[in-house]
Amino acid sequence: MPAKLEVLQQEIAACRRCPRLIAHCESVAAVRRRAYRDWEYWGKPVPSFGDPRARLLIIGLAPGAHGANRTGRMFTGDRSGDYLYRALHAAGFASQSQSHSREDGLRLNGAWISATAHCAPPGNKPTPGELRNCRGYLERELGLMTSVRVVVALGRIAFDAYLAILKSQGRIASRAAFPFGHNVRHETGPLHPILIGSYHPSQQNTQTGRLTDAMLLEVFAGARRECGLG
Repeated sequence: MPAKLEVLQQEIAACRRCPRLIAHCESVAAVRRRAYRDWEYWGKPVPSFGDPRARLLIIGLAPGAHGANRTGRMFTGDRSGDYLYRALHAAGFASQSQSHSREDGLRLNGAWISATAHCAPPGNKPTPGELRNCRGYLERELGLMTSVRVVVALGRIAFDAYLAILKSQGRIASRAAFPFGHNVRHETGPLHPILIGSYHPSQQNTQTGRLTDAMLLEVFAGARRECGLG
């Protein structure tokens, strides 16, 4: 991994900017869920993960309390990750369709996974202030990852967070011109990445049928074409 990107991930893992989130991550790690009582939880901010030369950037919401907060890798160890990695594997971005731990051999090819918040929030709901505290990390990633051609935002919060960065940089005039919708494609300006919105693969969406495997695969198959990967 390029040195500056590696240093940034180390900064993320060591971050203590949000006391409420740090306390929650540590509390969950100490108490643990019965099914994972033999695990040593990660219990701190979860760094981004993937191919540093990625053409595809995926932005999620935040680590799951007993998923990434347990395993230390984005979308690893919970049902949201099950859906995401099945789709990424089918679309050719992941070396395998399952993601259980940091040591399971999974590699991303041409994709990078980040988040609007790198700590697991109570109730999966980071506050606006906590999102602002974390936004600088995503902004720095965007500056370092010069090969990105497509951004897939998983859920409206991630979608809005990315647009807020573009607006702050003067790359778009208004977020209002970019309505969120599943598999809706947006041009964000000449030489800037294509933005694609997607429903988040949360249990609320997948168990109700709002988001299916086929729908998520369609997003990433389209993203692959936009990336020029066939």
